[in-house]
Amino acid sequence: MDPSNDQPRQRRGLLIVLSSPSGAGKSTISRLLLETDSEVTMSVSATTRPRRSGEVDGIDYHFVDDSEFDRMIEAGEFVEWAHVFGYRYGTPKPPVKQALRRGRDILFDIDWQGARQLEPDFGEHLVTIFLLPPTMAELEHRLHTRGTDSEAVIADRMRRAADEIDHWAEYEYVLVNHDMDECVAQVRAIVAAERSKRVRQTGLVEFVRDLIGPQH
Repeated sequence: MDPSNDQPRQRRGLLIVLSSPSGAGKSTISRLLLETDSEVTMSVSATTRPRRSGEVDGIDYHFVDDSEFDRMIEAGEFVEWAHVFGYRYGTPKPPVKQALRRGRDILFDIDWQGARQLEPDFGEHLVTIFLLPPTMAELEHRLHTRGTDSEAVIADRMRRAADEIDHWAEYEYVLVNHDMDECVAQVRAIVAAERSKRVRQTGLVEFVRDLIGPQH
């Protein structure tokens, strides 16, 4: 790993929210972005969901019971939390604030409920992207072909998909995932453009002053 990744950057960090109904490509695109962009780190949520085979506590999620989740809510330790598929998920505050101070970008795998909660405190740092499937039939096909869910779970995810898609207009960027490679390229382009915004580049005033000299 490049040791410079741990040094503060001359820009403000981003909170990148990537949302979609299950099967629209969110997990794959998140993985590809993380693998190719060393300035992006994944937000690790706390959850009351049971740990699945192969998942590692503290890497995939912080697995907690309901009483601990209640305590974290009462203590104000989440920047956002929500009910998803019968369990609760929440984003702890300290890693988010530390990343922003260091000019690092955090990728959030959350739904519209979580994105809405981030807006009041982190609106200026927030970049929201919603992924749409090309058709609902294609979405159902992708859920079947990944082979991880039962027919009952797939049916439930399809019922929920329409409700999730109904919130598309609350996002800054909306992409239709016809082709995975093209969609990943679009997400990378959005991130690059957001990093280049004048308001995010904290060292520009001093740089320009040195560039043109004191006479201006």
